[in-house]
Parts: sequence; structure tokens; C-alpha cells
Amino acid sequence: MTDDVLHPRSPVHALLADGTTVCIRRVAPGDHARLERFYEELSPENLRLRFSAASRRSAALAADRACGPARPGYRALLAETQGRVIGLAEYDTGEDAKDSAEIFIAVADGLHHRGVGTLLVEHLVFAARTEGITTFTADALSENHEVVRLFADLGLRVTRRFDGPEVRCTVELDEDDAYLSAVEARGRSADVASLRPLLRPKIVAVVGAGRKPGSVGRAILHHLHAAGYAGRLTAVNPAAHSILGVPCHPSVSSLPRTPDLAVLAVPAAVIPKTAEECGRAGVRALLVVTAGLDSHQAQALLSTCRTHGMRLVGPNCLGISNTEPELRLDATFAAGHPRPGTAGVAVQSGGVGIALLDGLSRLGIGVSSFVSLGDKYDVSGNDMLQWWESDGRTDLALLHLESFGNPRAFSRTARRVTRRMPVLTVDAGRTDAGRRAAASHTAAAATRTMTRQALFTQAGVTATRSVGELLEAAALLHSQPLPEGSRVAIVTNAGGAGVLAADACAEAGLVLPPLSPTTVDDLLAVLPAGAAIGNPVDATAAVTEEQLGACVDRLMRCTGTDAVLVALVPTALAEATGDDLVRALTRSPGRRARPVAVVRLEQALPVELLPAADRGTIPSYAEPHAAARALAHAAARAAWLGRPAGTVTELTDVDARRAHAVVDDHLRAHPDGGWLEPRTCADLLSCYGIPQIGWAWAETEDAAVLAADRLRGFDGRVVMKAYWPGLVHKTQQHAVHLDLRGDTQVRAAFRDLETRFAGLMTGVVLQPLAARGTELFAGVVQDDVFGPLVLFGLGGTATEVLADHAARLAPLTDHDVHDLITSPRCASLLFGASGSAPVALEGLEQLLLRLSRMATDLPQLAEADFNPVLATPGRVTVLDARVRLLPRRPHDPYLRRLR
Repeated sequence: MTDDVLHPRSPVHALLADGTTVCIRRVAPGDHARLERFYEELSPENLRLRFSAASRRSAALAADRACGPARPGYRALLAETQGRVIGLAEYDTGEDAKDSAEIFIAVADGLHHRGVGTLLVEHLVFAARTEGITTFTADALSENHEVVRLFADLGLRVTRRFDGPEVRCTVELDEDDAYLSAVEARGRSADVASLRPLLRPKIVAVVGAGRKPGSVGRAILHHLHAAGYAGRLTAVNPAAHSILGVPCHPSVSSLPRTPDLAVLAVPAAVIPKTAEECGRAGVRALLVVTAGLDSHQAQALLSTCRTHGMRLVGPNCLGISNTEPELRLDATFAAGHPRPGTAGVAVQSGGVGIALLDGLSRLGIGVSSFVSLGDKYDVSGNDMLQWWESDGRTDLALLHLESFGNPRAFSRTARRVTRRMPVLTVDAGRTDAGRRAAASHTAAAATRTMTRQALFTQAGVTATRSVGELLEAAALLHSQPLPEGSRVAIVTNAGGAGVLAADACAEAGLVLPPLSPTTVDDLLAVLPAGAAIGNPVDATAAVTEEQLGACVDRLMRCTGTDAVLVALVPTALAEATGDDLVRALTRSPGRRARPVAVVRLEQALPVELLPAADRGTIPSYAEPHAAARALAHAAARAAWLGRPAGTVTELTDVDARRAHAVVDDHLRAHPDGGWLEPRTCADLLSCYGIPQIGWAWAETEDAAVLAADRLRGFDGRVVMKAYWPGLVHKTQQHAVHLDLRGDTQVRAAFRDLETRFAGLMTGVVLQPLAARGTELFAGVVQDDVFGPLVLFGLGGTATEVLADHAARLAPLTDHDVHDLITSPRCASLLFGASGSAPVALEGLEQLLLRLSRMATDLPQLAEADFNPVLATPGRVTVLDARVRLLPRRPHDPYLRRLR
């Protein structure tokens, strides 16, 4: 592996604790003078703590070492801002050590306590792990409390040994959840700090506000002014002194005070120049609404933002809004101002944003903050989740994301945030123009829809299929408590409406349980004569307001019910008596513990929130299916929250070092990658303890006979499979002979394959004929964006036709493994359907865990395809395995860096 693979020379930008941007990169020989200057500017005390003596000579030697020729076991990273080196971190294994390295850290004066050293160490940890280093050691003066605290707070296991005036810190580099959580907490704090100039700016400048109506810049300036923005508002236009009563200046550099946020509504051609001017002036955040940037303009814009430490929303976006009463920021060009409220909204599509703003305002939920991400060069949905988590106002998060920059980081953030508030999304981009053209069963099954569904399911995100469904679910989750389960009782004043509601609930996966005899008697006592007490409960058109309220109250107290759905139609009887059946729901006192939803078939709007005296609001839907979907989403969220967080099982018998060697050897011999030949594939699987049926390789007829003699199955029969590079679907090629008995049949089978595949076949694989069992399928595909996706389901030659698969993103937790096994339609076969014995479920769990571990260990693993996997009551065995490798460099999705 080259040094560039371990940590590329291209710069990586990340956030310090105060939200400022820093560039981290490998030290290059040309940095010598800058590093010498860095050390020269350190105070004598800082030098003494770094080198145990205030020695300029030691500093010069350190610069020589950092800029010297590349050598194995040594890595030096620097942190810089605006071209100035502000920190240096190194590790060195020395000549003898292979898995342990000494680490050295230095941070510029005046920049301590801002996370420079910690950030550098995190990046060194990633590089060291990739190089097989498992331990860092550091010798420091005992009085160097900052370095000792840095190691203690990393989240890794640290031991300290004091020896006189010095202390030796030993840091174990194992990545576990404690370390990821510590990195995540530091990243969250820095991210939120970096977003304050964007979402809570004290000064805003609109660059490109026109004097005449019709320009986007003028519309945004008008919105800011009309909303009563509480900060200082200025505009930039060289041809005006004032626009809409807002003072105007000829350039950003001429502004009397530096804005926190600059809104750029200028032509695409001048965006890079204007952004550079903002950066030089000290602007901290940009909102770029301009569309149509070409690739050069886009790169220049992002580069400028990174160089000057500006966070960026857009380009090609609707704007941003923060409805905090003390701020009243509305930098959008939507038709109206969003209603203040508690829903956070982040969208990529401006049109979807307008629809959500209007819908949330109409429902009365309102918006806490809104960000139109546009082309999403920088600020993303992940950033906004962390902002809403900490803003003290948001209790509902709504997302519309057409793409993901770092899905695994998003998933980890969403898992945390959704335990505090519902996170809902429109699952945009679900369809493929057909399944991906791929060789293996695994890749063919891993559709875009399956991958996104796995992400949302594992993260606890409520995924809807449309903006309308998103608002329907948001209305219920905002206004009602979560149900304890999926059991629904339906009440109606019209039998037909009850039937529609019952069908909708069943189709949404909800359960309509029969009512208990006690509940039936209670309802008969309060409902009018002729009422049909089942589920649905037909209260008849004669039901009064008081009777309906009593009925719903009793159903709310029923132990066999988790939610109540009331389907109403207007009747002349209710009108004649002056009864308001909806009002009956608002006056029922026993509703607080369980959700209630209303369906009014005559309702003009798809969903409304009705005022309720004792509940705040009750969701009312025009269609039964909308109400049922919303209740199903609420039940799914309740089930996810009620489940303890899953854990990734530690596998102690894995030989990851040997697996890396197998992969490296193959890629050295095949630089472009490809499918592993059977012997290498088996060797790789053995590194992870993946159970394989006995097998032998043969390249001649005589060798095949000898191998068959050694491998005779439980009844003396063997299987022969042809092999040549590139062969994937052996059955389709008729390259398999089954049920071979005796030497004569083995010889005949070999001759047949050798004749039909002359010039292709390089050998055959022989296996004992396996006993009867359930044929399953397990595989993994490495998605370029989402990472490894593990699939499981029914196997055999018809696996793609039946498409009975479940999928989860690796690394798999114990819950993920359980869901993979129980989700496919074939699950009943595994648990002993029709009186048969269950298969070895623990063996299945282990197989999936080991497959997940292999995929997360090896980024070069493009696909692994186990089909069939034979499951019997006694064991689980892989009968056929294929693995494809590609030359990919390691990537840590949790390493702190900006997009």
C-alpha cells in the first residue's frame, strides 16, 4: 500500500471546536521552511513541554524529520489555516516495532483548547490503523496536563505510567462505540458552532439585491425586512444607496461592519469572485441562491469557502429561515413567511420546500428553522439534524434528500436524534430504470430502493413515499402520543366508512383485534339500539355526540387497543339534533395515553389538525388510507424506540491481518481486481471462520478421481463444478455435474466439461453431495456511497426470480441480524414450519455477522455471493461462494471532515 493510499496528500478540511475550518494534510518536503517558522514561533514554555527542553535545535531536527523522505512506519500530518501551520502531529514505529508507534504533537501558541491536537490525532489514528498499528505511545512531562487530557478524552483506552517527572501514555487504537461516540460528540459541538453564523447571524448582507422588483436578491431582501429581522441588515449594490429602506454599499469590502452571513444572488459568472471578496472580508457563512454554476465555478466557490472557513448553503436553493422570536430570519424568496413553530425542515428541492412550509403552516405545526440545501456543496441534512438536536426548539425533523454524501455518518446521527424527536423523510429517488446490470445475485438484488430502506429502517427514520404522506404522518406524530403497538379499534357512524377504514388498516399492516366481552358489554350500554359491536364498531347514524364520546372513551381504556380510528360521515340526524360528532372526541377525558385519529370523508383538505380542549389538536384525514398510514408510521416508531440499541458482536477468532494479506496479494497480481479463483476465495473465507463444505481442486482427470475418492459424500456421491476466470453463473452455463458415483462417472464428467469448455476451463472444484436442507442466499455488495449492504433470503437457482430478500447496512448489530433472518417470506421455513425441525439459527446468525465483519474490514471487497447456503437443524454451510475485489483505498466514514 502506498503512502498516498494511507492518507492522501490532497487536503482534508475539518472543523475545530469553535466552528472554524482547518486544513489537514500530509507534510511535504516543501513545508520545511513553514515548519521551521512554526517551531520558531512557539514560546519557550511550549517548546519545553514538546521536547522536554526549550531547544531550538530539537525543533529544527523535528522539521527535518517531518519533511524527510517517506519511510514505512512514519506519518506526519499538519493543520493549517490561511496558509499558516497551526499544528503538527507525527507517529513513528521506529525500526523494530510493527504494531506500536510513538506519537508527537505540537500546537501553535494561542490555539490550545480549540481541538487542533485532538483533530490531528484522530486523523493519525485512522492512518495508523490502516497500516496495521494497534497502539500509540507518548512520553510527556507530567506537568503537560493538556497532552495528558487530550489522550484521556479521545475515547480510546489509555493507560498512564508515571516515572519521575515524566508520564508514558499508551493508547489502544481499537475502534469501538465509545470512541465513535466521543468523535461524534466533538464533531457535533464543532458543527453546531460552525452553523451559528449561518442560522443565527447578527449581521446579514444581501449581495445582488436589485433596485427594481423581479430580482431574487430583492425578493430575499424584502423578505428579511418584512419579517422584521432583528439583526443588522445591509445590501450590496454599486448602483444604489438604499433599497427598500435598507442601506446599500458598493461592495462587500466597503461594508461598515463584516456580516456573519452573506446572501449571494448574483450571476453565476461572478459567484467565485464575490465569494472570494466575502472570504477576505471575514464573512463566516454564505447562502448562494444562484443556479447554473459550471464545474469550474463550483470548484472555485467551494475552494474559497474552505480556504476562508465559510459554511455554505446552496447553490441553486430557495434560502434559509429561522423563526426564533428574537431573530426572525427569513432569507428566502418563497411566497410567504413560514409560521413559527417546532418543525425543522431541510430539503434539496425548492418546490418541495415551499410545499412543506405551506403545509406545516396550515396545520399549525409551524417551522423552527428551514434550509433549502439546493446542490448541497457543503451544509447537509446531517448538519441540520445536529442543529435541531441542540437548538432547544425543534421537536420534529422533516427531510427531503435526493442524495447522501456520507450515509453511514447520517445513519449514526439519525439513530441518536430520532430517539429525541421523530425524523421523517420523503424517500426520493426510489426507482431504478431496471435492476443494475451486474454479474452476481447479490448485486442484482441490491437495488437503490433496498439500500435506502435499509438505511432508514436501521436509523429509525420514518420514510414516506410523498410530500402528502410526510405531512399526514407529521400531523399525527406532532399531536398524538405514540401507540404501544399496532392494534387499532375503529368506530364509525356509517358501516361503509368502517369497511373502508378496516381495509386501509389491514393494508397498512395494522391489526384489528376482536373486542373483549367486557368491552362489548360496555359499548352496548352506551351506544344506541341497533349498534353493531365488532371491530369496526358501527355506532349507526343515530349516535349522538355524548354517546360517541363515551364509546371512544371506553375504547381508549380497553387493554387490547393501542389506537382508535374514528371514521365519520355527515348525517341529517346529527344536523337535526345539533350534535357535533367531532366535538365529542375533543371532550372525551380518557384519551391521553393512546393516539386517536379521525377520518372525515367530506373533508376538503387531505389532513387537518382539529382543536381539542383536552389534547391540543387531533389529526383529521380525508381518506382512511392516509389515517392508517400515519398510524402505521407511529406504531413503527414506537416499536423502534422500544427496542434497545443493538450491539455489534465481537468476533475473536477472525484473522483480519491474514485477510488483508490475501487481498493485497491478489490485487498485486491483478491490479484491476476481479473475481477470486476458488482457492483464494476459500482462503479468504477461512480468515473469518465462514463455514464451507469440504472441497478439492483438480486440473486433470486423474486428479479429479483422487479428489473424489477423498470427498465422497454421506452416500458416496460428489459434485463437480467447472471453473475459469470470469465464470459466475455456473448453472446457466451448464457447468455443473451433480450426483456423481464412482470413478467412471467422475471421469466422464471431467471429460464432458473439458470438451465443452476447451480453452476456457482451468480446473474443476469437487465437493461431496450435501445432505438435504433449506437453500438460502447470503451476500454483500459494497455500495460506493452507502458502504457494504448485506443481503439474506431464499437461495438456489431461483433466488432472483423469487426476490425474497432482506437487506441491512454493515456493520450489523444483533438486532440487524435478527431482522435479516425474520424479514424474508421464507422465514417460517427456518423456524420449523409444518412441524419440521428449525434450522441452526445460531449458525445463520454467525454467518451473517462474519460476512458483515469481512465487508467492513475489507473496502476492496466489491461483492461476495454465497448461494446456496445450506441450513439444516445441525449446521449452516456455504456450498458455493464467489468474491470480487476492486482496488479501493480504506475510507473511514466517521472521520471528521467536511464534504
